[in-house]
Amino acid sequence: MEKKIAIIGAGISGLLACKHILEKGFSPIVFEARSGIGGVWSQTIESTKLQIPKKMYQFSDFAWPPSVTETFPDDEQVMEYIKAYAVHFNILPRIRFNCKVTCIDYVVPGNEDFPSWDLWGGIGWPFSPTGRWNVTVQDARDPAAPVEVYQLDFVILCIGKYSDLPNIPDFPLNSGPEVFNGKVLHSMDYAAMANDCAAELVTNKRVTIIGFQKSAVDIAAEVAERNGVDHPCTLIFRTVHWIVPDYFIALTFKSLNRFTEFMVHKPDQGFFIWLLVILLSPLLWIFSKLVEAYLKRKQPLKKYNMVPEHGFLKQISSCMFTVLPANFYDKVEEGSLVLKKSESFKFCKNGLVIDSEETPIATDIVIFATGYKSDEKLKNIFQTSYFQKCITESLAPFYRECIHPHIPQLAILGYADSPAFLYTTEMRSKWLAHFLAGKFKLPTIGEMEADVKKWEKCMKYYANESYKRSCISVLLQIYCNDQICKDMGFNPRRKKWLLAELFAPYCPDDYKYLCWQT
Repeated sequence: MEKKIAIIGAGISGLLACKHILEKGFSPIVFEARSGIGGVWSQTIESTKLQIPKKMYQFSDFAWPPSVTETFPDDEQVMEYIKAYAVHFNILPRIRFNCKVTCIDYVVPGNEDFPSWDLWGGIGWPFSPTGRWNVTVQDARDPAAPVEVYQLDFVILCIGKYSDLPNIPDFPLNSGPEVFNGKVLHSMDYAAMANDCAAELVTNKRVTIIGFQKSAVDIAAEVAERNGVDHPCTLIFRTVHWIVPDYFIALTFKSLNRFTEFMVHKPDQGFFIWLLVILLSPLLWIFSKLVEAYLKRKQPLKKYNMVPEHGFLKQISSCMFTVLPANFYDKVEEGSLVLKKSESFKFCKNGLVIDSEETPIATDIVIFATGYKSDEKLKNIFQTSYFQKCITESLAPFYRECIHPHIPQLAILGYADSPAFLYTTEMRSKWLAHFLAGKFKLPTIGEMEADVKKWEKCMKYYANESYKRSCISVLLQIYCNDQICKDMGFNPRRKKWLLAELFAPYCPDDYKYLCWQT
């Protein structure tokens, strides 16, 4: 009997999952709440472009078209590339648009106690002989329409981390947006606007941005460019982060090779590897300090009190990687962009009051670029509290960054943070498709739990209090890919000669033929 597989979401991770599963002979259903594909790339601000070189952000078996000559393509070019991929591999007919999955629930016969299973799904293989997922789907265009319930053998969650559930701070009574006469929105809402509507909203307005990650600095630079010194944009933040120019990103990716990973501790490393890391790790510390010195020299960080308190290596280990918008500090110098560091702030009638100043910041529009509640979003899709607790009560990462040891017949793609998101997600899509095809069996639940605990301990060594379970492969991309290749029974060494294996960067092209191997 044909196995029924559902993929929830048609962003990049959903498209990758669908493509690779189709190649294994399955016929998945893709539920997408919106009317089109692309996920976060379908709703971006006007100035958005790739933060990494396109060579590291491409499908391994579908190259960028020759017409895209830029190293960092813009959002429209990225969307065209994604659409071309979906058309080329005939993915679109598998997608049911405007179908919002409201909840999923795992169903087993009443005499089975699945939380006590020693093996994932009871047998360690992808499809249980008894368990099924009930997926409830609603018409996104008509909430009053009757819901449909699908019973499926396997579910792949590709719902993304950076959409739908914005993280907006709580405020004491009479200190929040309710007392403010202006407009308050989240960067998600701003990005969802058409470019002309977004421009009309902020033009000749006093705009304040809250945050200092990618969305915050990009929107601040865009608004400052549009309004100039007559209506300066204010950027309020609690913590300063290192932000690097795009050419530096290109240089950094060229150094991501096996030799640099010899400087990083790994789970289950033997004495020889441990000793090698001890001997080479000072080079990693030196690299971090050189980067910090370079950025302080090239950017007026001291002048504007913008020197971060943490090191560059710690920030990278926490997956906080932001590219400096063009002419960012030129806008600060000319006065079209005002930087304000503050531990806290509150709303007043005409603007915002920060803790270091008595005079309110006069503001017409406040945009929160404060991230998303990704774990809560993931938790909310499960109907039962057992699975919700699986998501919220542990900080351990997922096995191979896509399998929760206690959630059977389900994978989570697109959750792993990485500067090279497409590259990371495609590798796990290939691994998952191979698993679904019955090519290998998962370890016991206890062994998977022990594995992810080792990863948690290892990554906390570098990230400390900034550790996130979604960010464990950023320093060990090749090592993680090696594990995936070994699981699938393939040679993890993808280069043709020793020096290249050690010192050449690894990129998606190196794994181009992996999915074609049997």
